[in-house]
Amino acid sequence: MDHRRVTWQVRERLNWLAWLLDSSIPIPGTRLTIGVDALIGLFPVIGDAVGVVLSSYIVREAAALGAPRSILARMAFNVALEGLVGVIPLAGDVFDAAFKANQRNVRLLNAWLDAPRAAQRSSRAFVAALVAGVAVFLVVACVAGFFIARWLWNWLGA
Repeated sequence: MDHRRVTWQVRERLNWLAWLLDSSIPIPGTRLTIGVDALIGLFPVIGDAVGVVLSSYIVREAAALGAPRSILARMAFNVALEGLVGVIPLAGDVFDAAFKANQRNVRLLNAWLDAPRAAQRSSRAFVAALVAGVAVFLVVACVAGFFIARWLWNWLGA
């Protein structure tokens, strides 16, 4: 079977899945949409876990198509962010409906398939910024923890 045809079929399937999960249900009286993922997310913890599993399928398919690690890292970040914020009751569901991680991930994959070099450069910059942000967060958390521990030590009179 022709590689381009297989890739096109996968792209169509992932576009449909992302639409189903993120935008398949119109909200009456508005131009806004939600997807099945937002409805599943209404079930605390279990619904969010199911949503992450469904979203991870798109990342797995991207890996099977040969997407570079930088693209896969961005996609995984989108899924993780949606999953973590989704755990927060109500606010997480609103975030899930607005963020639309699956459609973001399909756009990332399609951009890479259409222009591999350009998409890869922007993803590498994102991954570098993400690593730097996590490092800064860890340093700030450690410094804050030190000062809190010191304050508690003095407050307890030790």
